[in-house]
Amino acid sequence: MLIRSASFVKSSITLNQCPETSLPEFGFIGRSNVGKSSLINLLTGWSGLAKISGEPGKTRTINHFLINDDWYLVDLPGYGYAKVPVKLREKWIKDVKDYILHRKNLLCLFVLIDSRHPPQRSDLDFMEFLGINAVPFARVFTKSDKISGSSLRKSIQQYDYEMLKIWEIVPLTFITSTINRKGREEILNFIEETINNLSKQV
Repeated sequence: MLIRSASFVKSSITLNQCPETSLPEFGFIGRSNVGKSSLINLLTGWSGLAKISGEPGKTRTINHFLINDDWYLVDLPGYGYAKVPVKLREKWIKDVKDYILHRKNLLCLFVLIDSRHPPQRSDLDFMEFLGINAVPFARVFTKSDKISGSSLRKSIQQYDYEMLKIWEIVPLTFITSTINRKGREEILNFIEETINNLSKQV
């Protein structure tokens, strides 16, 4: 997929505030500081489109970016650690879950996982929540350039092992690096193919 245009449209706190549109949407979510903004900038090719911060929990709204005037990339607040009051964090979680469960034009949720760490309970629990609610999603292992190839394979295998305790098969998986641009074309091609498949069904 060739990215011809990418523009910020709106930040929303709740589902009801999100743009009224029937265009397909692809959400990006993960634990705080997983590299979400960097990946969004890599995918779109527009440096600075999503604000990058070393402060966990910086994304606090549902952010819509219009891509090529025909689909939305949605940057969602991260789950897990954030320097905010517990009640506020709980509200984020509720608002994000409302979006995930009830946004009819959400075609796929990309769940970002830091490849440098062993399986995190928050990641596993969140993906189980998606599975229980039949929300289409894919795993995206980030920061693959920061570990060796063998360590990367081990990290993915550990997640596979934990997930296969309750899953029949593991979800579609992508490996990314914003340094060497790894995974960019694979994710964009998947998005393009998903949109094309949807148009054939209409």
